[in-house]
Amino acid sequence: MVRKFPLSHAPTPWDGSSNRFQASVKAQAGNVTIDLNNVYPSTTISCGKAREAGSLSLLYGENPLKSSFTLLLLEFALIIVLTRIIRVLLKPLKQPRIVSEVIGGIFIGPSILGRSEKFTSVMFPKNSKFIVRNIGLIGFTYYFFLSGVKMDLSLVKRTNKKQLYMAFAGVLLPFIVISIVAFSLRKSMDKELARISSLGFISSGLALPLFPVIHAILKELNLLSSEIGRLALSISVISDAIGGCIIVLFEAAKQGEGNHLAVLWYLISVVVFVAFIVFVIRRSLLRVAETTPEGQPVDQAYVVSILLGVLVMGCLGDISGITIVNGAFWLGFAIPDGPPLGSTIVERSEMVIVDVLMPFSFAMVGLSVDVNAMSSVGWSSLSPLFAIIATAYVAKLLGTLITSAFFELPLRDGVTLSFMMILKGQVEIVVLLHWMDKKIMAIPGFTMMVISITTMTAIATPLISILYDPTRPYMVHKRRTIQHTPLEEAELRIVLCIYDEDSIAALINLLEISNPTLSTPFVIFSLHLVDLVGRACPVLMDHEKQEEQDSKYAVCHTIHNVLKQYQETKGECVRLHPFTAIVPNKTMYQDICDLALVKKATLIILPFHKECLDTLGGQLTEIVRHGVRSVNSNVLAHAPCSVGVLVDKGHVNQLALRNTELHFAVLFLGGADSREALCYADRMAGKFNVSLTVIRFLSHNSEGDDEMEKKLDDGVVTWFWMKNERNERVNYKEVVVRNGEETISAIQSMNDDNENNYDLWIVGRKQGINPVLLSGLSCWSENGELGIIGDYISSLDFCCTASVLVVQQQTLRGQGSDSTSGRFACNPSPTQKVKDLLISWCW
Repeated sequence: MVRKFPLSHAPTPWDGSSNRFQASVKAQAGNVTIDLNNVYPSTTISCGKAREAGSLSLLYGENPLKSSFTLLLLEFALIIVLTRIIRVLLKPLKQPRIVSEVIGGIFIGPSILGRSEKFTSVMFPKNSKFIVRNIGLIGFTYYFFLSGVKMDLSLVKRTNKKQLYMAFAGVLLPFIVISIVAFSLRKSMDKELARISSLGFISSGLALPLFPVIHAILKELNLLSSEIGRLALSISVISDAIGGCIIVLFEAAKQGEGNHLAVLWYLISVVVFVAFIVFVIRRSLLRVAETTPEGQPVDQAYVVSILLGVLVMGCLGDISGITIVNGAFWLGFAIPDGPPLGSTIVERSEMVIVDVLMPFSFAMVGLSVDVNAMSSVGWSSLSPLFAIIATAYVAKLLGTLITSAFFELPLRDGVTLSFMMILKGQVEIVVLLHWMDKKIMAIPGFTMMVISITTMTAIATPLISILYDPTRPYMVHKRRTIQHTPLEEAELRIVLCIYDEDSIAALINLLEISNPTLSTPFVIFSLHLVDLVGRACPVLMDHEKQEEQDSKYAVCHTIHNVLKQYQETKGECVRLHPFTAIVPNKTMYQDICDLALVKKATLIILPFHKECLDTLGGQLTEIVRHGVRSVNSNVLAHAPCSVGVLVDKGHVNQLALRNTELHFAVLFLGGADSREALCYADRMAGKFNVSLTVIRFLSHNSEGDDEMEKKLDDGVVTWFWMKNERNERVNYKEVVVRNGEETISAIQSMNDDNENNYDLWIVGRKQGINPVLLSGLSCWSENGELGIIGDYISSLDFCCTASVLVVQQQTLRGQGSDSTSGRFACNPSPTQKVKDLLISWCW
């Protein structure tokens, strides 16, 4: 068959200046010609000159934007840069990424910049918009794929009845209310929107809190590891399962409106598609994960094949009527989360998908949002849809709040959870695009829905950050310090934080030289911290309760076995409780502080983010642990107990193995942190082979002294001296200095003294130190988490192989803490100082 498109006479002659002509359609088969104008009536077709694949440069007088590829590169640059600028501008307002990207898309659309015909004709002509749309669809396809990879079904297994009931009530109550309002307004709606299947689509879409959206925003707010964040994720996963079934039913009803047999074919397609993913693809991917060596990433060929498979499954999903994004999402859902497969795919593809492709996706959305179209159709046609949207948000807020109150959730947490449940974003926007394809709504309705979703998310997100502070429970009223835990008490409870296998040896040996005994045993809560990659939900594993341990994290078992061997060698002196936290790096401090709070720990021990190795020739080489510094700083700012930061220079690894005498030095500069450091060193002094030297620094003529701090220091020092007066292995000295330079000189002279080859330096961090002792040194400090003196003696410039332990005493609620956080004052209140003074006198 040959199709002919003869050119008929246009109203005006076509000479290239006009871009319109009329065509009639005929089909010729052999000698028979059939006129198809009755089937395909004549219409006006808009044509234009095809853009060139390449163009000459400006030097030749050519317009480079005539090239389709050059124009595409310019569109890439404009969309990404504009989105980034808006993100920077909205960041102080606590706006999530989704809001910035939607606004960026609207900015280039017909609502703002697109109102200029010149801008549209240059940047987004008609024959380039389909390119933007296709790239945007690819971006959404891969985004849904990543969401499926990260989703953790184990949350459903771990949900309790409370979370299950809250999920059902939080979905069903709003769905019923929205449906009632929607059906009552059917008479004033458009024909397509008034259909039962269309109203079901809208009611379910507005009632469901969707996991990918809530997870993305909570991750930006650093609330994934918080109690309310975990509750919101659990509810949203269950809601997704409920919503998936509802949407499939309404999709089947929509496809069956013209042909009832289409419902059967759609359901068969869904069953076959899911069965193929579960029984073929899932098993193949599990086999790939099992054959990958422990601790190694998946082979690159598998990653490329899976990323190519996303496009294939999207194509199959579109052909079978399941939609492109659903095919990609279900494929991602079939991939085993976490290492080695899920984490490798996320690490190697997330940046390109989120930062390059997704801006095009929102540009596609922005080009479809037209505020002028809303004003042209009038309020009367949009008022029913607006009423449904308003009802949906009110019903969702009240439904979640009532359910939270029924399960006795605190009012503040209930309100926060309600705002979390109304968050909407990428998933809902894709659903809206699908509704436009199904002719459920037109451009004006789509515009109203996108603007309402963006507005409510922009309002709810900062309110969540204002209402809920995940660090609030950590600032307690009760003292949890070594100083206020007398030796007569049975046990010292310690949270031991482990970032990797390299730090475990130094931490164990620090415990050994801390002198656990039968009368003063240590209760160790070891917490191995693993960065969350390739899965969405944080996990806290208790190795004592979890019999079947996850083989994907084999390094956790190795660390646990090493600690278990140490416990066996110490017998009743040490009791071990191992944990593993798989959490995002930004929220690791929350899991550390939570564990210390729940277990009533007295001390948290953290490895420093730099490790010094003694290489050949006696030179020290620094190894940096990326991401650890921010974790340590946040723990110091929010810890519910005292904190010790260990700077390992490779020397502490051998201390516990040596039977010779060990030399420890305490630099006592005054203040709460120094008092805590001295009390910790006092426990070490009880070990038979430890010699302890305490150097107290005093200002000349008591210049700059805080009288209350000075009395507290005198009380603790007097107690320490009286206790160890007959201990020949304990030495006490006082040094009077005028400024920071003399303080550094005195410390350097101690290090240069060959008679005292110190193995460990112990120093308080910063609280309460007389500023005269540190005058002129503030500009020298590079690592604020160690304090000025701790940073100096741990640096390579100090020329010492001894390790350093920096101690910070717990800060009570309403009192001082880490000045680097800018959140709390630096010194305890006068009332608490008097209490501490009385305690020291009692000692």
